[in-house]
Amino acid sequence: MTTPSHTAPKSAPSDAAPRLLSWYDHNRRDLPWRAKPGEVADPYRVWLSEIMLQQTTVPAAAPYFRAFTERWPTVRDLAAAPLDDVLVAWAGLGYYARARNLYKCAQVVASERAGRFPDKEVALLELPGIGAYTAAAITAIAFGHKATVVDGNVERVVSRVFAVEEPLPGVKPKLRALAALLTPDERPGDYAQAMMDLGATVCTPRKPKCMLCPWSDWCAARAAGIQEQLPRKAAKADKPTRRGVAFWLLNPEGAVLLRRRAEEGLLGGMTEVPSTPWAGHAPTDAEIAAAAPLDLSWRRLPGVVRHTFSHFHLDLEVVAAKAGDGWRMAEGLWVPVDRLGGQALPSVMMKVVRHALAHA
Repeated sequence: MTTPSHTAPKSAPSDAAPRLLSWYDHNRRDLPWRAKPGEVADPYRVWLSEIMLQQTTVPAAAPYFRAFTERWPTVRDLAAAPLDDVLVAWAGLGYYARARNLYKCAQVVASERAGRFPDKEVALLELPGIGAYTAAAITAIAFGHKATVVDGNVERVVSRVFAVEEPLPGVKPKLRALAALLTPDERPGDYAQAMMDLGATVCTPRKPKCMLCPWSDWCAARAAGIQEQLPRKAAKADKPTRRGVAFWLLNPEGAVLLRRRAEEGLLGGMTEVPSTPWAGHAPTDAEIAAAAPLDLSWRRLPGVVRHTFSHFHLDLEVVAAKAGDGWRMAEGLWVPVDRLGGQALPSVMMKVVRHALAHA
């Protein structure tokens, strides 16, 4: 049951944006992709960071960003790289469709736009992998054009200052409209980053530091004492669990069999340890035999590899075998165990590798 909304201010004070920008000038985070005061932002670095930060934390994304920009300092460099190299460099960041779209976008910008990103949201939205949030962020931060940038941090700040009690995700359009009311014409890029920093460091999900907030005196949620309850979220459905069996197969030369997943779909284009399909039931003996890369005597390893994706949990049992003279009949790529780090193995498959090495 939704709690009746408390009275919220009809509009923000006229100095809301200047106050936040003044706070930002003294408290801005030093992030590897952020231009220093007085520097002009590089659209490539802004774009790359925003793609990496989708559903990924700043601490997790930072080392990947540094590695990418050292290896591929421009969008042309990234576009010219082999896709496999990009996927390997991305491995561990998750949500691998982002990596494939990142690569496609780089190629479009390099080949069709002479290596230059467009500076308007409409044109940016036409590029692979760029949605409304990313287009607005690039427009504001990289080019200094007014755009309303709304991520999870901004949603939290806006829901609190206006005491919006309708739950997410249904209230997102309303929060975006309210955020647009706050967005200034001046310094829109700094303002967007200030909102993100405010949400990340002051207006935090738990125990917000209201005494440090430049907007605390007009925050409706603080006035009502409900700041820690906002934003409200609709109850999430339980995630289903899928199950499968992974095949750890070594040849006489000490190499393990891997294969590439289909380009489309979950973990598309990534490298994996072969497995049965992932289904809502444990695979039967017949299903295991049908999926096995070779007809061998497979040994079941103790324990289960558990991994959680955005929409489901996955339990993988691991079976192991050593191939005899017919090892070349198996379809896939044989990789020495000590070179597995050079493969585009997603996190779940790295778990399988570690499990197999510990128990096989």
